[in-house]
Amino acid sequence: MFADLGLDAGLLPGARAAAESFGCRITPEALGAAAHDPADPVLRQFLPAAAELEDAAGFVVDPVGDLAAARTPGLLQKYAGRALLIATAACAVHCRYCFRRHFPYGEQTAARDDWQAAVDHVAAAPDLREVVLSGGDPLMLADPRLAELWERLAAVPHVVRLRLHTRMPTVVPERVTPALLALLRRPRFATSVVLHVNHAAELTPGAVAAARALRGTGVALLNQSVLLRGVNDDAGALGALSEALFAAGVVPYYLHLLDPVAGAAHFAVDEATGRTLIARLREQLPGYLVPRLVRETAGRPAKTALAC
Repeated sequence: MFADLGLDAGLLPGARAAAESFGCRITPEALGAAAHDPADPVLRQFLPAAAELEDAAGFVVDPVGDLAAARTPGLLQKYAGRALLIATAACAVHCRYCFRRHFPYGEQTAARDDWQAAVDHVAAAPDLREVVLSGGDPLMLADPRLAELWERLAAVPHVVRLRLHTRMPTVVPERVTPALLALLRRPRFATSVVLHVNHAAELTPGAVAAARALRGTGVALLNQSVLLRGVNDDAGALGALSEALFAAGVVPYYLHLLDPVAGAAHFAVDEATGRTLIARLREQLPGYLVPRLVRETAGRPAKTALAC
């Protein structure tokens, strides 16, 4: 694995053990955006590290209360009016700080019965006006399967908004196919696509082309980043990210403090630093390019805005 990355395994003590705990997965597109250096801000997001094996106080396996929010297998509801459907367990890349790195996908994937229990629950809950497709990554589904799920949800009259959370347009830009674009153009829902980009270097020419194609369908195209030590924890990197996103047609919407998941403490940036960084961005950028700094806390009825 490490030889494929062009890295000396001697630079990565403990990384093999970390990869056995949570597998290493990266795509050629993501790898091509990175310098082959363990400290590279793109590679750091995907490369296993010995620090993942260290215990850290407050870092747990279910940091945002996903399991308590399960209504049926693979359907979570934390907030009023919307539910999150885990469409698939698969991802094209494994982010080392993923808050679902310990999630029991075998028990909590809605797709195991072709999403029937999840769709039935949504249909029986008229207060649910928005469904968020997540995972894993919903764009790991082939276009016909995604269209099938789309049509099942479209048959529920009170669902008026559909949201897809995905990393695929940046890590596998070719996944943005004509069939996907045609699906997004269907007028049934007010549709948004939420990307996950943490550093401007991830916006390769292929990724930018994919984002612009998505924007051309008329969907709302947003980005959620995570504030990560050694990746984007300085105002210059965050400002460059916001500018690169907007140039690609993407609104920089949220900047999350790290969810305290076991194995990711080495990525943590404290709240005070986050607030300072947002203040510096306000001095550099117009307001629409400054993301909202937020934290998700298990059991709360909404994300906590720390700086807007």
